[in-house]
Amino acid sequence: MLVLRSTIFNILFYLNLLALMIGGLPRLAEGRHAVMRQSMRWGRSSLWLLRVVCGMRVEFRGLHHIPEGGIIVASKHQSIWEVFALLTIFPDFTYVLKRELSRIPLFGLYVSRGEQIAIDRARGRAALAQVSEKAKQVLGDGRQLLIFPEGTRRPPGGEPQYKFGVSFIYSETGARCLPVALNSGLFWPRRSFVRRPGTVLVEFLEPIEPGLDKAAFLEELQSRIEIATARLIEEAIAQDPTLFLPATSG
Repeated sequence: MLVLRSTIFNILFYLNLLALMIGGLPRLAEGRHAVMRQSMRWGRSSLWLLRVVCGMRVEFRGLHHIPEGGIIVASKHQSIWEVFALLTIFPDFTYVLKRELSRIPLFGLYVSRGEQIAIDRARGRAALAQVSEKAKQVLGDGRQLLIFPEGTRRPPGGEPQYKFGVSFIYSETGARCLPVALNSGLFWPRRSFVRRPGTVLVEFLEPIEPGLDKAAFLEELQSRIEIATARLIEEAIAQDPTLFLPATSG
C-alpha cells in the first residue's frame, strides 16, 4: 500500500506542477507577483495531495518567531518537501538556488520571472559577492531570502555540512536570520520515491540578530538548527518507531 500510494502521489505531484506551470504562462507578463501566487498554489496543492494520498501532514511551530520585513530564512534541507512547503509561509520569497535549476525548460522561466537568485557555485567568492548585492535589494524590499545553508539535501541524522555562503550573506547584508529546523527526510527521503504517512514537523526558531562575526554566526546557526532538528527527529520516531534514520541504517 505504501508503494502504491507513493507512486500515485508522485504521478499527481509532477502532473500538478506541469499543469500549474503551463496554466500560469499567460500570467507571467504580470511579473514577480504572478509567480508568487502560482508558487503558493503549488505549495498548497502539493501539501493537500500528500495529506489525501499519502497521509502525510505538516505541523508548523514557532510561527510567532517570524518577523515582518526582510529577513534571511536559513532552513535545514532534507528533501524536496521543504522547497514547496515553505512557500505557503513566505508569500514574497526569493530562493538562493543553484544555476542549473534556472536552465530547466519552463521551470527556469519561472525562476527568472520570479526574480530568484541563481548562483554559479563554481565561481566561489565572486558568486557570493554577486549574490550578496542581489540579497541586499531583496531584503531592502522587505522580501524573505530563503537559503539552505548546507547547499544540498542531507539525510536525517547525517553529519551537518554548513557552508560559508550563508554567513557571508548575513555579514554583508546586516539582516536578521531566521533558523528553521525540520524532520521532513523521515517522511520524504532523498533519492527515494517513497512518501511515508505521518506529520512533518517544522520549527521556526528565534531569529539571530545582526552583528555577529561570520564564524560566530555560522556556529550559532548550526547549533540552533541541529539541536532543534535532532529533537524533532526524536519526537517523530517516538510517535512512530517504524521510521528510521537513513544515515544510520546503511
